[in-house]
Amino acid sequence: MSQTTPVPFSAQQQQWYEQACARIDAERLKQLLFSITDIHSPTGMARAASEFMAARLATAGLKSRYMPMTETSGNVLAEYRGSGGGAALMLYAPIDTHLDCDEAEREWTGGATDADMQPRAKLVGDWVYGLGSSNPKAMVATLTEIATAVVESGIPLRGDLLVGMADGGMPVDISARQHAGMSNGVLHLLNRGAAADFAVVMKPWNWVYHEEPGMGWFKLRVHGTLGYAGVPRGTPGFRSSVVPAAAVIEELERWLVGYAECNTSGVVAPHGWISGVRSGDPERAAFPSAVTEIFFDVRINPRTTPADVKAQFAAFVADLQTRRPELKLDWEMYGSVPGGTTDERNWVIQSARRGWEHIEGRPHGVPDLLGGQTDGTALRRYGVPTARIGWPWPAQGATEPVAEGLGGMGATYVPDLLPCARKIMYVVIDTLTRAREELGL
Repeated sequence: MSQTTPVPFSAQQQQWYEQACARIDAERLKQLLFSITDIHSPTGMARAASEFMAARLATAGLKSRYMPMTETSGNVLAEYRGSGGGAALMLYAPIDTHLDCDEAEREWTGGATDADMQPRAKLVGDWVYGLGSSNPKAMVATLTEIATAVVESGIPLRGDLLVGMADGGMPVDISARQHAGMSNGVLHLLNRGAAADFAVVMKPWNWVYHEEPGMGWFKLRVHGTLGYAGVPRGTPGFRSSVVPAAAVIEELERWLVGYAECNTSGVVAPHGWISGVRSGDPERAAFPSAVTEIFFDVRINPRTTPADVKAQFAAFVADLQTRRPELKLDWEMYGSVPGGTTDERNWVIQSARRGWEHIEGRPHGVPDLLGGQTDGTALRRYGVPTARIGWPWPAQGATEPVAEGLGGMGATYVPDLLPCARKIMYVVIDTLTRAREELGL
């Protein structure tokens, strides 16, 4: 981890920074967060939320437009231009939520009734609950508040401030909605005018990250024969696919742990988790399935290609077959997103760390290792140097019961967002009040 390069604000820049921060309105941020959380926006269905935010950014004084992708899906791109000769900095967040939370999902999500798992907003004091209120809606609301404060402050920017919000940011692949997800929205945005010299992605965890993992999706199938419950065990020709799958799952879990250990580097720890097992037909319980399928997501370090991860998994399966010749297995990689990294010495990373240190009052140091994947990987792969900045997460002291295992994606304590807003504001002032030459451009 490189040291933060000191580039002090001038007296004028410090004044501008304080002037802009003074315009950040916690109550306005909270009300916007409530409003956008109350607009249901599952992946591939974010049109209403995106149209709402496009209008909100226009009202704030930015040139804003809604960019449709399908009948139900679209993105937001807003711009506030400076006087010229400066950089273009994009503040970015996804706008879609990870779940639909409809009846079709209740069987596998557990049908949680907690406040953070509802597709509607609930306001309790400074807490906002509802599906995606923390991730991604808190980011959407905070970046909008930052942009609004910049406009209201009247600071004479040289560079251009962009605000981007895209559908398809969740790590899903919704085939019924033209395969929405896996960063399809931000790629659409980047291909249609969202040209930036630098980007800041707001995402949970109170650190600055210069890189993030990608992900690989695999299916591992255990083969047997179709059976019938009326025949005794030991019947010639019958071979269960379900029972051996239990042993395969244990082997796979051990491999995933070892994979993460072997592939950890930089600030990325590429964890993997078995996501599910699929076999048989509950309407035909008398017939044991001929195939049991295990599927999982494994994260990919920026210094490891999806092809290399594929080769590592192939070696695991080959070794397992050698040790357990009675197993009949096949597999496929059916999804992949490479990781992305930005040089730690790049202006936007250094500026973000300076902002972090300014608010925290201490050196940045080495952040917690990261396993979460965002659209920041796509931004970096498209050549946009990107810093990821976050806030303490999950929020502590929730007033309502929240679902376990998801890290508080639908519970936001608004005061937690304000230090992060001031850190990002530091990057805005630090970057957009300078000439391109000062930024290494």
